[in-house]
Amino acid sequence: AGRVGEMKSSADQPVVLATVVELGGGELFAAQGPGGDGRQGGPDGLGPDETGPDETGPDVGTSVQVGAKLIVRPGLEPVGSLGDQRLDGVVARDALGALDSGSSAARHYGAHGEAMRSDVTVFLEVFAPSRRMVIFGAVDFTAALVRVAKVLGYRVTVCDARATFATSRRFPDADEVVVEWPQAYLARVGPDLGPRDALCVLTHDHKFDVPAIVAALGTQVGYLGAMGSRRTHAGRIERLRAAGVDEAALGRLMAPIGIDIGARTPEETAIAICAEIISKRSHAPAASLRDGSGPIHREVP
Repeated sequence: AGRVGEMKSSADQPVVLATVVELGGGELFAAQGPGGDGRQGGPDGLGPDETGPDETGPDVGTSVQVGAKLIVRPGLEPVGSLGDQRLDGVVARDALGALDSGSSAARHYGAHGEAMRSDVTVFLEVFAPSRRMVIFGAVDFTAALVRVAKVLGYRVTVCDARATFATSRRFPDADEVVVEWPQAYLARVGPDLGPRDALCVLTHDHKFDVPAIVAALGTQVGYLGAMGSRRTHAGRIERLRAAGVDEAALGRLMAPIGIDIGARTPEETAIAICAEIISKRSHAPAASLRDGSGPIHREVP
């Protein structure tokens, strides 16, 4: 118990505690309905045509016991066991997915980790700070990006030095609206940004963009993107080089920002940006605008 408490209290090491809370289904997560099917009101995710354990009882070996625990941390071997090696492997995979989303949840498995079964209910308890997204620029595209990022579980900060534009009234969905120059803001919070976080520069103005990007490159933020046309970005690159940014650091910058899906509206652009963030985080290939050529906005027939 002391080991678990120590891991849960570590601010620098996100962790998921997986615990077997139920064998066979029914008592903890499924409410017995008037029809007697034992499924009404339960969050097990089974649809009306899907079945759980049959009447002979769940296929759970004696080694899987209620209260068994598995501690899962990114990049490290799991600690503990739920009582079955294959179950451990599947739960560890799902635990990393829960950590990525930042949401605790119950999951249901067969005794050996099979899908579409309810022999074993495991609660995945996530201990990690919310991923952060910092958006520089209180512009029209910002409100849409805030909304989409919130759906994905980010804690979102909008920062702009212009008090007229950076207001909570304009961005009611943001967790924080800060009136400050980007580089000054990053001098305060930059050390707290890490690989799970994202920073998006939407200002379209070199006097804001360049200092913000230079400061951002001094952090460990996992995603850094900047909005603008290819022509705008070419001028930005020259200014960044003049500011002493080397080619390796420039390689971290995703600009023009977003994947190439032909986005035009603020909402479509927000989806393209968040899709690129997910792609980079999961190391899944996607066609980024940065790696293409030609206009970033396509003509609509």
